[in-house]
Amino acid sequence: MQASNFCSSRSSVVVSVELPGLSCKMNPFCYHAPMDYSKIITIEPGKRSGKPTIRGTRMTVTDVLEYLAGGMTEEEILSDFPDLTAEDIKACLAFAADRERKLATLPEHETAL
Repeated sequence: MQASNFCSSRSSVVVSVELPGLSCKMNPFCYHAPMDYSKIITIEPGKRSGKPTIRGTRMTVTDVLEYLAGGMTEEEILSDFPDLTAEDIKACLAFAADRERKLATLPEHETAL
């Protein structure tokens, strides 16, 4: 079993434990299980120029990611935007991670949209 410690700027410690031979489905310490965000993240051509939004609202995935990157906590976002849920924020992160994973696997001759 391996354990890794990572420190953030807020001095919190996250411990990641890997159990050899266990997939994410069976490993209680695995945080990489995919999330089905298809019912939360929607793309409508006439809304916010076709950017991915949360449940058809005008709040985009990028908006939420920028709030988080700017230092807002999940609780602050939920307080400022009462129509959002914690599940919505997780869906934004899962959507971004999925999109990044897809971009990282594009062949060299293709470009991202």
